[in-house]
Amino acid sequence: MAIHKLSPRKVETAGPGKYEDGGGLRLVVSKTGAKKWVLRFTFHRDNGTKKRREMGLGSYPDVGLAEAREMASEYRKDIKNGVDPIEARKVVPEEVPSFATCAARYIRAHRHGWKSGKHARQWVRTLKTYARTEIGAKKVDAITTEDILKILTPIWNSKTETAKRLQGRIEIVLDYAAAHKYRDPLNPARWRGHLDKLLPKPSRVKKASHHPAMPYMEVPSFMAELSGNDSISAKALRFLILTATRTSEALEAKWEEIDLDAAVWTIPAERMKAKKEHRVPLSSAAITILKELDREEDNPYLFPGARNGRPLSNMALLQLMRGMGYGVKGDRGSYVPHGFRSSFRDWSGEVSNFPRDVAEMALAHVIENKVEAAYRRGDLFAKRYKMMQAWSDYLVSTEAGTVMALKQERA
Repeated sequence: MAIHKLSPRKVETAGPGKYEDGGGLRLVVSKTGAKKWVLRFTFHRDNGTKKRREMGLGSYPDVGLAEAREMASEYRKDIKNGVDPIEARKVVPEEVPSFATCAARYIRAHRHGWKSGKHARQWVRTLKTYARTEIGAKKVDAITTEDILKILTPIWNSKTETAKRLQGRIEIVLDYAAAHKYRDPLNPARWRGHLDKLLPKPSRVKKASHHPAMPYMEVPSFMAELSGNDSISAKALRFLILTATRTSEALEAKWEEIDLDAAVWTIPAERMKAKKEHRVPLSSAAITILKELDREEDNPYLFPGARNGRPLSNMALLQLMRGMGYGVKGDRGSYVPHGFRSSFRDWSGEVSNFPRDVAEMALAHVIENKVEAAYRRGDLFAKRYKMMQAWSDYLVSTEAGTVMALKQERA
C-alpha cells in the first residue's frame, strides 16, 4: 500500500473531508475546519477473528504530518507484533518499572521535541554504557545515592563532561519516575543540594578540551589542496572554512536560506546552538562554490548526501580529512573540521585589524555579559562582511599558499 500521499501544503490547506496518507493514516477535517489524525487498522485476535479499529493520534497542527507518520509507523509495528495499541493505551502498570524501562519511556515521550535523532542516540548510548550494568534492571524506587555514586565516581575526574551529562540524564529519568508516582520525589541523582556536597564541582576537575585546530598560516595551502578535489565533501569543507560555521550548520544548509544577490546566508534559530537566527555574509569565494553546486530536484540541501532528501553525513568531512592524513593519529596533524573555527579566530586576532566583538559575532558566540548583551541590538553585518571577505582573500591567496608549500618542502 502506497504511503506518504499527503504533502505539508495539502494538510495545511485541506478543507472539510477525509484525506488518506496511506498505511491507514488519515487526516479528518470537520465542517468547522478542525483537523485531526486517525489511524485505521485491522487487528487479528488470538481466536482468529479480525476487528477494524480506529485510534486518534492528535489534532493538527499540534501534531504535524511528520510526527503523525512516525506515530503511525510505531503503532503499525505494535500491530504487526500482535499488540493492540488502543488496548495498550489503557494498561496501567501494575508494578514499579526498572530504570531501563523508565529511561526508554522518557526518551520515547520526549524525542519529538529534541533537535535531532542524534540527541536521542546520545541519551541511549550514555545510559547504556555507564548506568545499565549498575541500575538498568533495578526498580526505580530502589535506586539510592550509593548507586549513583558507584556509577559517577569512577569517571568524575577522568571524564568530567560525560559524567556530568550522565548525572543530569539519570536525574531527569528519576524525576520522570517520581512524576508518575513510581518512586519518592527525593531524587538521589539530584545535583544541587545533594550530589554537589559529595562530588567536586565539574569546573574544578574538568580539563580544558579543544577541537584540534590547524594553525591559520597552514589553512591557505590546505584550501588550495581541497580545490583540487571536486567531491561534494571537499566543496562542503571549503564552504565551512570560508564561513567559519559549525559542521552541522554548513551541512544542513538549504537553498531556501541562501540569497545570492544579497550575498547572505540566513541560518534559522532552530539550527543554531544559541537558538537565535544568524546571518552569515558570503564572500566572493563562498559565492563561487555555491554557483558550482548542482541542485537536486528532490533535495533541499546545498550538500546532498547518499540518502534521498538528506544532507551529507557529519562523518563525511572527518573521513575526507582522514583520507588526507589528518585526524586522530594522522601523520599530517590531528586537526578536525570544527577546529577551523579556532583557525579563523586566531587569524582574526593575530593578523586582521577587526575588533574582537566582530569576530565573536561572526562565530555566533553568545555574549556572556548580560549587560552587554542587553545593549547589543545589531549583528555588525556590514563589518562582518568585510571581515569574511578579508578571511576569504587570505585563504585563496596564491602567495600565502605558495609560501606555506615552500616552508613545508624545506622542513
